[in-house]
Amino acid sequence: MSWTDERVELLKKLWQDGLSASQIAGELGGITRNAVIGKVHRLGLSGRAKSPSSSAPRARKPRSHMMRVSRPMSRGNNALALAYEMEPEPEPELIENIIPIGQRRTLLELTDATCRWPIGDPASQDFFFCGGAPLNGLPYCSYHSRVAYQPASDRRRPAQPRPPFRSGSGSGSGS
Repeated sequence: MSWTDERVELLKKLWQDGLSASQIAGELGGITRNAVIGKVHRLGLSGRAKSPSSSAPRARKPRSHMMRVSRPMSRGNNALALAYEMEPEPEPELIENIIPIGQRRTLLELTDATCRWPIGDPASQDFFFCGGAPLNGLPYCSYHSRVAYQPASDRRRPAQPRPPFRSGSGSGSGS
């Protein structure tokens, strides 16, 4: 479909008459609503005749059959309000898992028969993987599996409130 002079003139007339892009596309035939919108934009057509129904505000329907239920007044997001009223459970202390030097593995030494739990900072020379015997079907040993796979009830406990974030001044470093 190409835009002939006759079709462009008909488009301009229908646009000024207030027809929608879909209605114009249906009237012209063989083009889509988006093609009409694109052509109107390229032609720079802006002013349109408003239909009388769209220019006058509609009257609201009376809501006599609805009752408003009063609720206790609260401001702001109070979804976590109860989390701060409860006494937080003490975090269980993890016993430091000392990994023997002979058990430690580098990335290239890892296999399916070794625990793949990373220890330390990957950028440091002291970085290694646990290397212990993993549980059947898991990548970690029994100790690291307990750390990695916590029961859902433990994960859903409310976190202890954290102090507000304070940005550093000037340097942008995180110290």
